[in-house]
Amino acid sequence: MTESTPVRSTTPRETPRQVRPRTEGWTQKVDAEGKPLLQFAAPKKGMPPAHLADMTPEQRVEKVKALGLPGFRAGQLEKHYFQHYTSDLAQMTDLPASGREELVHEMLPNLLTEVRRLETDRGDTIKFLWKLHDGALVESVLMRYPGRITLCVSSQAGCGMNCPFCATGQAGLTRNMSAAEIVEQVVRANRLIAEGGLGDPRRVGHDDERVTNIVFMGMGEPLANYNRVMQAVRTMVDKKHGLGMSARGITVSTVGLVPAINKLAAEDIPVTFALSLHAPDDHLRDEMIPINSRWKVDEALDAARGYFDKTGRRVSIEYALIKDMNDHAWRADLLASKLNERGRGWVHVNPIPLNPTPGSVWTASEPAVQNEFVRRLNEAGIPTTLRDTRGKEIDGACGQLVATEEDRDVAATVPVLD
Repeated sequence: MTESTPVRSTTPRETPRQVRPRTEGWTQKVDAEGKPLLQFAAPKKGMPPAHLADMTPEQRVEKVKALGLPGFRAGQLEKHYFQHYTSDLAQMTDLPASGREELVHEMLPNLLTEVRRLETDRGDTIKFLWKLHDGALVESVLMRYPGRITLCVSSQAGCGMNCPFCATGQAGLTRNMSAAEIVEQVVRANRLIAEGGLGDPRRVGHDDERVTNIVFMGMGEPLANYNRVMQAVRTMVDKKHGLGMSARGITVSTVGLVPAINKLAAEDIPVTFALSLHAPDDHLRDEMIPINSRWKVDEALDAARGYFDKTGRRVSIEYALIKDMNDHAWRADLLASKLNERGRGWVHVNPIPLNPTPGSVWTASEPAVQNEFVRRLNEAGIPTTLRDTRGKEIDGACGQLVATEEDRDVAATVPVLD
């Protein structure tokens, strides 16, 4: 687009229909003032047993020594867990038979018990339902794309952000997940891939496939569990004592916790940052995203631009397109204007056709409306790509992750493994 390229503008007065956000089939929790309840602090609940992935490399050595073994055994455990994706002591024949069981039990306790898995997209998308040590349920979704394998991980059991169009937040926040519970989702996915559970690795030309991309877009608000999420990220990118992944392949998303965005920018870990915006105007976003009552659209966008300034990493704007709610042409123009006010080349927009939750009266925008929304952003000079959603058939797409009554019934029959 040249500077003289015209962009047709519309105004709110031209909006043919405005659907207001509301819940369907469930009641949004409210505070004493009747506003949607936000849960920043996790309920006081027992965390899982300490795991190797919860510790720094130095702490791992000290823990092994405390168990009466030489410190170098910590490195052997790291290799088994992060490179061979195993916690099975029978496979750790390089460890002494005497004391091996106690060592593995203390350093690699079981954190996730698989309740069920569902597949779609000809086996290229798998959704896992995991049971945590205390019975809490979380989900993660593994997706094969050409040239990469992406895992959508959960960071909390439930979510406290209370967005009315997202299934995960319906039950509120159960608790934060530990760093090791987050990392374990990746390790378990890598184990499945190595065993051929995502299809024969030979069809892609090599047999050492593993998860290449992480998106913190599963259950929970990642930046509301900041310290544990960042500890998990550090373990993911650690090439000597962790999974050795590229930070650029890790995407951390948020609905707009501005102070935490600023903190993330100062971490000196060049992860991809994604802001789940969903509306460019405060009037609508106040209703769609309750956190907007704390930090408005402009504040969130300023923080996002600040992330780019600090890291040089282009920011992603996530935008769920909902029919007659936020998909109006004038909102595309307003979004483009707000982004361009903050400069060029710093942002990319990912519109996502809404993935309806069971019983919802909301639905995705019509294809012609989606295309017009994308066209206006692109013509305004904002790189925009309509996202390919995966897992809708198994309720594994964005906004659909939630532990259903059926999930809880099945989980009740599955004992937590020691």
